Amino acid sequence: MDLATLKALKPSEFENAADGYRATAAMADAAKDTVDNQISAGINHQLKGATATAALRELAAVSRNFQYVQTECGLVSTALNGFAFDMASAKRKLEAAIEDARADHCTVHADGSVGYPAGRKPGEEKDTAGGTVTGSAGSDPTADALERQAANIHPNPYYGVAIEYADRIADALREATEADAKWEPKLRSLRADDDLVVSNRDWTDVASDRGGVTDAADTYLDSIKPPPKEATPEESAAWWKGLTPEQQADYLAVHPNAIGAMNGLPSDIRDDANRMVLDETRAKYQLDLNTIPKEPVKYTANTNGSYPAAVITPEWRQWNDKYGAKKDRLEGALKGMQAIQDRFDRTGEKGLPEAYLLGFDPTGLGDGRIILANGNPDTADHVGVWVPGTKASLESTRGDLGRTEGLWTASHQLSPGRSISTILWLDYNAPNSVITEATSGDYAAEGGPRLHDFLEGNRVAQQTADGTPSHTTVLGHSYGSTVVGVAAQTGSWQEPKAADDYVFAGSPGVQADRARDLGIGSEHVWAMSANGMDDWIVREGGRTAGLGDNGIIPTDEEFGANIMKSDARSHKEFYDEGSLSLANQAAVIAGRYSKVQREQ
Repeated sequence: MDLATLKALKPSEFENAADGYRATAAMADAAKDTVDNQISAGINHQLKGATATAALRELAAVSRNFQYVQTECGLVSTALNGFAFDMASAKRKLEAAIEDARADHCTVHADGSVGYPAGRKPGEEKDTAGGTVTGSAGSDPTADALERQAANIHPNPYYGVAIEYADRIADALREATEADAKWEPKLRSLRADDDLVVSNRDWTDVASDRGGVTDAADTYLDSIKPPPKEATPEESAAWWKGLTPEQQADYLAVHPNAIGAMNGLPSDIRDDANRMVLDETRAKYQLDLNTIPKEPVKYTANTNGSYPAAVITPEWRQWNDKYGAKKDRLEGALKGMQAIQDRFDRTGEKGLPEAYLLGFDPTGLGDGRIILANGNPDTADHVGVWVPGTKASLESTRGDLGRTEGLWTASHQLSPGRSISTILWLDYNAPNSVITEATSGDYAAEGGPRLHDFLEGNRVAQQTADGTPSHTTVLGHSYGSTVVGVAAQTGSWQEPKAADDYVFAGSPGVQADRARDLGIGSEHVWAMSANGMDDWIVREGGRTAGLGDNGIIPTDEEFGANIMKSDARSHKEFYDEGSLSLANQAAVIAGRYSKVQREQ
């Protein structure tokens, strides 16, 4: 980088280009939403058959392509802003050095050298001729000391200042050269393949691109105010609102994991971030799965003629020891991720609203974490947050999503003129065993505060959106009700409550012995049980294990909750389509309390 080039360089041109890419990312995001929530949703709602199915498959690919464009353009925009920031810093240093040199009667030449005029030091009888000096970049203490010594000895007082300005110019040019060398390969690597297919390899390259941009743009990104550490939802919301649209876009581009998990931020922002993470993760997991060798034949005939007739082959044992657990883990996670994608693709089916992915981590808290909303909870009139119980995991997501969809449909039917959002909240480490783990309160002790923070974040986001919190119902199934009970008792009694109603189905206990202890009044606490033996075992097992204080659980009369009628014949039937159990829970979500059928 020479002086003329740096002087002529206009960082604003790169910032304008960054704005262009940011606008393109926004257009791609809007296009994706149009494809998903209008075109595909319209087909799902009105059309059936092979042609409709084929069209939806193609539209899903188009939507994913738009998601890729949004993600990559966001990274390009951040990279250009980072390059402009670095070059602007070098240019400011150069311009300041040139201006200061001119003020001191020095001349800056085209090659960066500095000429100084004739002059004399005090006490000298005549002027010493002027000259030209060339600066040196870097901070070599020995060289600096020699320069200072030479300046002190030199009879011309302008010699020392000329050396100073020449060094400053050399430092500015060095900084610009290093920035140019750093950014050239980073920007070149952001070029997309020249085809129309966004492959799994393309998505895994996004992660590499993000790492490269984040490392190179560290100085620029450091200039953006980071979120407060251990921030409350209110603090996170205030931080986000305090950023410029450009800074928001750049932070989202390089930190989607952090943004996607930040309570208090708008749901559409968290959804954008988590969809990026989802697509990148799914591609990586699929490519990892593809590297596993084909599973060998497991059984072969027992040639010894003894029992059993077939035995496990040595080849399979060796393969299973090396790859079996990894294959199961990858396939389980991909199964859950496909269920999430299928929910996106079902928007419009039976009137189902758009989906918002508010949390996603395939490895988080042991079995993966997912928070997904049917409808936008920021603007909904009524919100239902459903917390699943034992054995819930990313792999089991399909069934859990189906339950929240059923709650949405039943609630919507009861309140057709009002907007409804139902949320699957699986952001805790659910017990994997009824006997050995679900009898412990430790899982709820960890998950309850996380649920409390999420609910607080929802309240903050709702107030930010339109100033009015929605009517919010938190529903816990089985051990999920224990998590809800802990969440209800977390935080200060003085803070605004983020829930208006609690509903417990098949609860083994909520870590409280009275409904009033949950902080919203016993008239807004609801409970139901099933008639099956499995539900009785869960409830009585929880009572025995102490998940309810003093052995009291929500369906006990002394607990003080509203006991709802239930036609569930087993622990898993509270959410069956068309059931009284589902209708009663939906009535609470919709605030239609008069529609709830209660036990006498």
